[in-house]
Amino acid sequence: MSKERAQKIKLILFDVDGVMTDGTIFLFPAPAGAKLIDQRQEELSAKGGYAIHSDQVMEAKGFNAHDGAGMSLAKLGGLKLGIITKRMSQTVALRARDLNLDIVHQGIADKGKCFREILEKENLKAEEVAYVGDDLIDLPIMRRCGLAIAARNSREEVKDESHFVTDHDGGKGACRDAIEYILRAQGSLDRCIEEYIHDRSPHTPGKVSATNR
Repeated sequence: MSKERAQKIKLILFDVDGVMTDGTIFLFPAPAGAKLIDQRQEELSAKGGYAIHSDQVMEAKGFNAHDGAGMSLAKLGGLKLGIITKRMSQTVALRARDLNLDIVHQGIADKGKCFREILEKENLKAEEVAYVGDDLIDLPIMRRCGLAIAARNSREEVKDESHFVTDHDGGKGACRDAIEYILRAQGSLDRCIEEYIHDRSPHTPGKVSATNR
C-alpha cells in the first residue's frame, strides 16, 4: 500500500529539526557586530514561528552528507524538494541554498495551512506529496499528504500515523531513506544512482551485474 502511494509522489517535504538534523540545537556566541535578526524573523515570530532573538547568540545545526547526496538523487528522479519548519535559522537558509531546494518555509507554526498553500501554488494534489516528520507538529500534514514518512527517532504517536518509518534516525540518513524508498517504488533509483556517478566521474564504468563479477 505504501509503495503504491510512493509511486504517485512528485514533491517531498521535510521537517528540519529531528529529520534533517538529529534535533540538537547548538548555540554559539556571535561575532561582535553581527546582525542575526531581520524584520521577517520578527514578523514570523509574531505569528508563532521561533527564532533566537539575540545579536549575541547564533544558532547552528548539523546536517548529514548522505542526506545531501539523496537530495541530488531526488532531483535526478524529477522530484521537487522542500522544507517546512517552525524554527528560523540562517543555518537552515544556507543549507537550503546549498541543496537548491524548491520550497523553503521557516517560522511556520501552522504547518497544515502552509501545506494547503503549497498545494495550491504548486498545482498539486495532496496524494502527490510526501512529508517526512518526527513530532506532533508534523501530524496536520502527515494526516493529509499522500505518503507520511516518520524518521526512526520519531515520537511513537507520529510513527503510528505514518505509512513508512525510515531505517535511520533524523540527521543520520533518514532523508536519504525516504528519498530512496520513493525512487525505488517509482522504478528510477538505479538510473538516478548511475546518473549521479556519471555526472561526477564521466569515465567510470557502469554498474557491474552479478553475472559478470
